[in-house]
Amino acid sequence: MRQVAIYGKGGIGKSTTTQNLTAGLATMGKKIMVVGCDPKADSTRLLLGGLAQKSVLDTLREEGEDVDLDEILKAGFGGIKCVESGGPEPGVGCAGRGIITSINMLEQLGAYTDDLDYVFYDVLGDVVCGGFAMPIREGKAQEIYIVASGEMMALYAANNISKGIQKYALSGGVRLGGIICNSRKVDRELDLLTAFAKELGSQLIHFVPRDNMVQRAEINKKTVIEFDPEAAQADEYRQLAAAIENNKMFVIPTPMSQDRLEEILMEYGLFE
Repeated sequence: MRQVAIYGKGGIGKSTTTQNLTAGLATMGKKIMVVGCDPKADSTRLLLGGLAQKSVLDTLREEGEDVDLDEILKAGFGGIKCVESGGPEPGVGCAGRGIITSINMLEQLGAYTDDLDYVFYDVLGDVVCGGFAMPIREGKAQEIYIVASGEMMALYAANNISKGIQKYALSGGVRLGGIICNSRKVDRELDLLTAFAKELGSQLIHFVPRDNMVQRAEINKKTVIEFDPEAAQADEYRQLAAAIENNKMFVIPTPMSQDRLEEILMEYGLFE
């Protein structure tokens, strides 16, 4: 079983990328569980046809500790098992605790079955909070992929996340598998992301072009692969799935200084 965490700047498209990627893996016959690690609990809605899944924390609040697995785990597109950790009420408590509680409960209830090929953790934002760093810190995820774009703040966040991976690499065994570019059509974006990944000692595992097909599929509460399997964008997600399935490059990243990051950004014309 490969345990994979998807990180990246808030709003960069982690959840959309994760759901479309796992749909691609499911069409390859892979058995997958997706654990949404975001208090908004929106990491699985495209896989579940828009179903607002009851989160682990909501279930615990309402039902107490005596919870059955089928109360918090639902099957979605391609048989993908879907779980949402949820979070506290806005402004109350630590959202990161929801991730820790959810993963512990899934382990206790036997969700990590031997037939699973992948478990994906869709993790909110940055790694400054210990709870959100939990999949890295506790060794729950061995592979990390960072979703980024050619925008400065997306790359700043990706570099910061790489510092977290580097920090826990020796104790938790976690490795960076690569950068996924979720394109925003920034000038020279492919060249910039390729150079950025190389600077980290990693790779640009796939460049996902910007396409309104993604929004059309989301409005219909589906992944692109389910909504229009013949679309060019569906093939992009299948290529991403194949790249991750066949990936053999896992590294301890070498994050760069802020000055070096800005040098790369200027070299590729972001500030021209």
